[in-house]
Amino acid sequence: MNARFGVTRKMALGITALVAVAVSAVPGSASAVTDGNRGGSDHWGLITRNTIGSPVAALRNGPFGSFGVTGPSARPPYGTGSLGIEVADSSTSLAPPSEQVSFGNEVDFYGDPVLGLKQVGFHVFQTGENISYGGPGNMPNIRFEINPNLTAAPATTYSSMVWNPGPSPVTNRWSPYLDATTTGTWYLSGNAGTVTGCKLAAQCTFPQLKTALNDGGPAPTIYTTAVGKGRDYMWIGAVDGLRINRTIYNFEADHVKTRRVS
Repeated sequence: MNARFGVTRKMALGITALVAVAVSAVPGSASAVTDGNRGGSDHWGLITRNTIGSPVAALRNGPFGSFGVTGPSARPPYGTGSLGIEVADSSTSLAPPSEQVSFGNEVDFYGDPVLGLKQVGFHVFQTGENISYGGPGNMPNIRFEINPNLTAAPATTYSSMVWNPGPSPVTNRWSPYLDATTTGTWYLSGNAGTVTGCKLAAQCTFPQLKTALNDGGPAPTIYTTAVGKGRDYMWIGAVDGLRINRTIYNFEADHVKTRRVS
């Protein structure tokens, strides 16, 4: 840099170094890691292919509450933010006339083994109003788009593997961790559900689902991972602390942060 502008080459190099440090510390940058167990992922967002109508799935602060609720259940389980979800039940011209939303990651899990899933689950902010809309089982879900690689159906290369959680143990506050490997039920969409028997009308436990997919052929693999809702009842709430194996995805207003756990 020319010295006539009042900055020497030595000063310019120092400024460049400071800028590099500042950029590396910006939340959401590729190197935004605070320690050996924490970092971030830039690949989360609305999966447009799997979204119907005009629902909302947005990173937000809170929710804090409801009113009168205090203690740990009055705030998101990680940080100060969460993934807010808003889905209507009769807002489209399609059949059924309900919305669907899918907030997920189409990059980081691609090609991972389905049978390698050991820990899956999340925390949810459920309300009494949501129960009045669709009953205690009116909850968001976790979805994996997969290649089931079934020996009995080699031409079937796509299915949605969906966890439907059971009722939240609490309302109008944050739930404890809901473990998808030990609670709720799972099913596979399309022909994979028919072939394995783990279909929407006859859902399976997590161990039963993995056994059905482990049929001696090529291992099933993951395409995408997402948190979603629909198409069924209206639901307005939030999710945080999504766990996939040893990683917890902490949804914050400005970023999806990651935390490694044992």
